[in-house]
Amino acid sequence: MTAPPSSFDVESAFAEHGSALLGFAVNALGDRGQAEDCVQETFLRAWRARDRFDPTRASLRTWLFAIERRIVLDAYRARARTPSLVPAEDAPESATATRDPDPLDRLGLLEGLARLSDEQRAAVVAVHLRGRSYGDVSAATGVPIATLRTRVHYGLRALRTHLDAEGESTDD
Repeated sequence: MTAPPSSFDVESAFAEHGSALLGFAVNALGDRGQAEDCVQETFLRAWRARDRFDPTRASLRTWLFAIERRIVLDAYRARARTPSLVPAEDAPESATATRDPDPLDRLGLLEGLARLSDEQRAAVVAVHLRGRSYGDVSAATGVPIATLRTRVHYGLRALRTHLDAEGESTDD
């Protein structure tokens, strides 16, 4: 039996990327307990597949997020198979009339946000997801409005590129 490559160390990988993976899973699933299970499963699968990790193809972070993305999708699929505790005749009409957004869309957005620089992500989230004005964000952070506009512009452009690439991929 050959020794595992030295390029993957679970302990250091968890220390470096565990919190980002947990944040991604919590945002995607909305359930911290389930997100923690996903992170644990991510590192278990990564450890089992450590001999297939190739740092020339992708960074460790990218590889771990790819593994976790599949695990989160499995969690969504499991939720869809789990019957509701509320009988259909007792469920409010609005709950049956509306459909939840596609979880793949949300995962793609979360992955795209995770790829942005910290400054771009903070600006995009503040302005487009929280609805704050550039002036409010500038006053709170001390960053000039023009700089915020530039960060948002390039951040949205990077998100758009990522989401377009996601739509073209056929890995599932």
